[in-house]
Amino acid sequence: MTKSTDDMASGMDLALLAKLTGGLGDYKTVEKLAADFGQLYSEFLPDVFHSETNIHIDVSYIGFQSGLMQDLIAQLGDVVCLADGSLRNWCPNFVLACGNSFVIALMERMLGADPAIIVQPDPRPLSDIEIDLASMVFERIANVLRSGVNAAGGFEAMLERPYNAAARPEADKDEKPEFGATIRMAVEIGNVSSEIALVIPQTALLKTKVVTPKSRAQLSKQKQEWADRIAEQVRRSQITLQARIRLQSLTLKTISKLMAGDVIAFEDKGDVRVDVSANGKDLYACEFGRSGDRYTVRVKDNISTEDELLRHLMK
Repeated sequence: MTKSTDDMASGMDLALLAKLTGGLGDYKTVEKLAADFGQLYSEFLPDVFHSETNIHIDVSYIGFQSGLMQDLIAQLGDVVCLADGSLRNWCPNFVLACGNSFVIALMERMLGADPAIIVQPDPRPLSDIEIDLASMVFERIANVLRSGVNAAGGFEAMLERPYNAAARPEADKDEKPEFGATIRMAVEIGNVSSEIALVIPQTALLKTKVVTPKSRAQLSKQKQEWADRIAEQVRRSQITLQARIRLQSLTLKTISKLMAGDVIAFEDKGDVRVDVSANGKDLYACEFGRSGDRYTVRVKDNISTEDELLRHLMK
């Protein structure tokens, strides 16, 4: 915004100024563009997911909201994850949103859970591994967006790492207010219902002509990519290990009389066996020991294979 435009804004209604400068459209125009995006996603996003994951989802257009960008983002609520994006030659600052329940259910499905037993999850933030999966979801949403707006140059959309909505930093107080539109779509995966949304500045939206991609296949990548990336994300995740040592058996009468300072012996009299686990899954049989001033365990045998371990830790 130029200095002369800033001066105008101080004495003119913000919405009126936005309309005069191409930053705010009339209801019918924005409604038509939002519906075009809704149709685009309803037709193509389910095909992308099915071709890559063999998982069926339903997408349907709900409606749109018009308002200031920061207000629209805040109205998405706390149980969504967000990704800030840009697309060269189209828009430098759009936001994608996805309901956490969709990502949680998708993770369960990709780990082989029976669709019939997956129910609507309780509202909660996403874990780090689920955020990693959300990044893949947003990449597919962005691919459909890129193909639909057909920006000059054919550039890929650039997305920052997703984050839980509650972790979004506060808006810069010096940032110029900008009008946008939220395009909301319902998404269902089995018994779980959720939403996805696009929050687009109207300066970009009003210049957009939504087009139908020539081929649905151009939106898809190989199915194996999902499984490989989830496994890699699990390998990089920090996991808390627990060690369990069996103690000498005692009678209930003896246990009930234990007091501070009493000593209970290990069950093993020679090398003391330690079972190491993570997330409730036994991983290794170890030997209890000491190195310097720290107690340690030495791995003696694997209880679970690498594949079994990865499948369990992804749950």
